[in-house]
Parts: sequence; structure tokens; C-alpha cells
Amino acid sequence: MSRIGRSPIFFEKGVQVTVSPDNVVTIKGGKSTQTIRLSANIAAKVDGDHVVLTRKNEENETKSLHGMYRALLSNAVKGVTKGFSKDLELVGVGYRAAVKGKQLELTLGFSHPITYAIPEGVEIKVDKQINITITGASKQLVGQVAAEIRDFRPPEPYLGKGVKYANENIRRKAGKAAGK
Repeated sequence: MSRIGRSPIFFEKGVQVTVSPDNVVTIKGGKSTQTIRLSANIAAKVDGDHVVLTRKNEENETKSLHGMYRALLSNAVKGVTKGFSKDLELVGVGYRAAVKGKQLELTLGFSHPITYAIPEGVEIKVDKQINITITGASKQLVGQVAAEIRDFRPPEPYLGKGVKYANENIRRKAGKAAGK
């Protein structure tokens, strides 16, 4: 049996977990609500303050899905209670960001500013015009938004300019060597 899949998912008193007959798990918490549709071969059961996932057969595909759905449910429980966040930094002269309504406006050295529509379920805060904090209840959505913003101008290896994750180390290359 999957080592990850067989471990129970514990949740706090403020979280409500329900399993519908058509294999949809709904998790309601203080921050938001998330729903996850399980495969037909995976069954969820709520026992008091924890959820246990079991599989209906021993096929390889079912075994691989067992741990994945357990991780998805665990992330959903954490997301509706604490939430997830990613931090981005803008490195470069004149690089800055600002939130205007439901859009993030980025100035990244191009001839025009870039506007990014903030998706539903994600909150973006900008600090000192160069630090961007992305928060939300869905781990996947927060990571996807951070990756899309980073893709506008990934950090380059010579000067390190661009949009980078706060904990990311940029491998720097040496420039041209002076001739003799």
C-alpha cells in the first residue's frame, strides 16, 4: 500500500469535510471552500477529525493515484485554514510593480507596461514596488500565478536582472574576459 496514501489527513474543528456519493470531496474552512473530484477507484471516508483514503483495486494506475489524491486533499485542508503564499522579487533598474484594482501592472524594461489580470481566489500585494506576495487557498493556483508572472522576464545569468522567487539562487556567469 502507498505510504503516503494510507496516512490519514487530520483537520481542525473549524474545517468541515464532506464526501458526496459521486466521489467529490468538499472542504470548507475559514478562508474558502475547495472541491476535489476523486477517481472512481479511490474512496474517501471521514472519521471524526480525519479523512482516510482507500483504493478499490491493486492496479498500478490506482496505486499511483492513491498518494496523489491524499496530497491534494492535504493541501486543500491546509489551504482553507492557513493558505499558501509565494514571494517574488523584481531585480533591475526601473523594474517595479503596482496593483490597480484586479490587475497587476509590471514595468520590466520593455517599451510598454505589462498588465496581468489577477485570477479569482488569488490575492496579490506589492511592497516597496519590487516585492510581490501572492496568497491564496489553492497551492496549485498560487504556484501557477507566480510562474506566469516570473515568465514575463525570467532572471538572466549575467546581471541577474528579472523576476525571481524570493528564495531562488541565480547561477551567475562570467562576462567577457579582457583581451591581451
